[in-house]
Amino acid sequence: MGGQNRDGGKVKPLKAPKKAAKELDEDDLAFMEKKRAAEKAQKELANAAKGKKGPLNTGNQGIKKSGKK
Repeated sequence: MGGQNRDGGKVKPLKAPKKAAKELDEDDLAFMEKKRAAEKAQKELANAAKGKKGPLNTGNQGIKKSGKK
């Protein structure tokens, strides 16, 4: 059924060459560390907020009216 060549079918895409590793200076390292700390803090806040249950309409939304008249 299947032949040896792929003339009639799709052509395989070529693999992209590997990117050379950049050398990082102090500014890049400090930025990455700051980014990691911010992500960690955000995850901790999300986990802390996950367990709490309360009104979902807190804030500046005001009093919610029902549809009844």
